Amino acid sequence: MPIRLNKFLAQAGVASRRAADTLIEEGHVSVNGAAAQVGTLIDPAHDDVRVAGKRVVKPDAPHLTIVLHKPVGVFTTMSDERGRRSVADLLPRGRRLFPVGRLDAESTGVLLCTTDGELAQALLHPSHEVEKRYKVTVANEPPPASLTRLGATASRRNANGTHTFFITLREGKNRQVRRMCANEGLRVIALARVSFGPIALGVVKPGKWRPLTAAERAALDKLRKAVQNSEGADASRPRPT
Repeated sequence: MPIRLNKFLAQAGVASRRAADTLIEEGHVSVNGAAAQVGTLIDPAHDDVRVAGKRVVKPDAPHLTIVLHKPVGVFTTMSDERGRRSVADLLPRGRRLFPVGRLDAESTGVLLCTTDGELAQALLHPSHEVEKRYKVTVANEPPPASLTRLGATASRRNANGTHTFFITLREGKNRQVRRMCANEGLRVIALARVSFGPIALGVVKPGKWRPLTAAERAALDKLRKAVQNSEGADASRPRPT
């Protein structure tokens, strides 16, 4: 049965559907030797799909998702043209894992990495409003009004004079927490993502990873099904004429 090319790439673990569309737009994807277009329909059983010249097939093994504790100084990319350390250096070998979203190089904490592009789509799409919780440490004391505007919780002063609080977001714009704090005149000196949706870091040292627990897998499956049901309802809803 024909399916959209970006969905096939997501199911094959290449990237989320949005990221797959970017790969297609940038000319990295071909179908039967011809450059692919966004929205292309393919037959997975017969069409030859390649990304950067390498043929893509859906893996026989079940999808794998892990929790990586991203340390400071590591870039959330699978390769870096300047030779800087990337998350690819920290992932297990033998599976085509990719990070779900990004953390900037100076930030630490929960980074989900998966072979499941459909799951990545469910976690990342802004309309799904999956919560991400951050622990923020700033150099100067935040005024109460700033804490209110930031939606900050559990603010406390540390022994060294810095201040720590938590922020929860439901979208993932680049360096958003840092920009929000800068707008309040607050200098961030440490930023850690402590949870992504139903997944918390757990006991994992920086630079190390752990598999999901059975409860976490069930929670992500529940989230994925809820997203699929909402997308199905949207698709079946009559469009205005």
